[in-house]
Amino acid sequence: MKIAYLDVFIGISGDMMLGALIDAGADVYQLREQLEGLPISNWQLSAEKISKGGIQATKATVSLHEHQEHSHPHRRYVELAEMIQTSELPTEVIEQSLAVLRTVAEAEATVHGVPVDEIHFHELGGVDTLIDIVGSVIGFRLLGVDTIYCSPLPISHGYVDTAHGRLPVPPPAVTELLKGVPTFPVDVDGETVTPTGAALAASLSQRVGAFPPMVVESIGYGAGTKDFPGRPNVLRLWIGHVAGDGLSTDEEQFVVDEVVTIEANMDDMNPELQPALVEKILSEGALDAWLTPIQMKKGRPAVKLAALTAPENAEVITEIILRESTSFGVRLTSGQRRCLLRETITVATAYGDLPVKVGRIGSEVVTVAPEYEDCRRAAQEYNVPLKVIYAAASAAASVLWVGGAGEDSQE
Repeated sequence: MKIAYLDVFIGISGDMMLGALIDAGADVYQLREQLEGLPISNWQLSAEKISKGGIQATKATVSLHEHQEHSHPHRRYVELAEMIQTSELPTEVIEQSLAVLRTVAEAEATVHGVPVDEIHFHELGGVDTLIDIVGSVIGFRLLGVDTIYCSPLPISHGYVDTAHGRLPVPPPAVTELLKGVPTFPVDVDGETVTPTGAALAASLSQRVGAFPPMVVESIGYGAGTKDFPGRPNVLRLWIGHVAGDGLSTDEEQFVVDEVVTIEANMDDMNPELQPALVEKILSEGALDAWLTPIQMKKGRPAVKLAALTAPENAEVITEIILRESTSFGVRLTSGQRRCLLRETITVATAYGDLPVKVGRIGSEVVTVAPEYEDCRRAAQEYNVPLKVIYAAASAAASVLWVGGAGEDSQE
């Protein structure tokens, strides 16, 4: 799986995103060609290499022909949304672009206290906002990116002049967009995160947080317009593969990902309620959950509840534990896990075709495991012990231990 990481150490805007994508390898000519699927004309997207704080970066610029710039001083959100909906772009691009645009419009509507449909985009009549958003979505597709991650976003200070007058930094619309997003302070006087940049980061990213484990393929730098003393105003974009995910190099033997372990000690919860809590945690997306008998202070018997989850789901699982257990707090530990490369094949047995999970280290098969539910159904259907079905499926899959899973072993 190909992934991207937005490294926002100073700031992010729509043109910085486009610049970073082009710098990382997205072909600017293909980008322009696909953007021509939008029902707008007389615009131009250019890209040039410049230096920002000693770092070579790509500056992407959206410009309009002079007569168009003066004919449409601003456009409403509904007009821009209709342009995307009626475009000749792929369905996935349309849906993602509309989601980002809607996020910006809702933030602006909240700040100004007006309905979303009345929101206007002022920059270049809203066309540069449209090109930045749609172009970014297309750019990630051109790079073949499946999943996007983002670093916490920086909070600078100062003031910025807008169509609504002088506003504090971050502008109110940005503060709306940053609700629920991890942030950090940066000592920069001026706007570093724009509404479009914040919306792209928050809407397109699966998770905002630490750098994900990856094998890096390329790095792109997108240049911002402003210069900040002692700070390179660039957005860094990392492109790579998840370690062990379909790569052919000998080093890539496992799937590596980030996980969070959430734990709570409980000495006063009714044991009858505990299994239901574990089931609820698993139903809400936890990777695993379990109970362990322990002994707490003063010799009191207790249980330790633990849940393993992906980082982006940690808050959900934490809230479930705090709401539905008797614990007053939980412990969160971040870490990595390494998993076997896995696939599911179908084997033929006397009890029908049964799915079997196959685990590998690199290309070597190290374990096979029949699927429980399918084996249980077969046991009921043929009225034989479950262990007989397990043995039959395991025996049919035993050829994998010798020669690997070839086409002949799959149905």
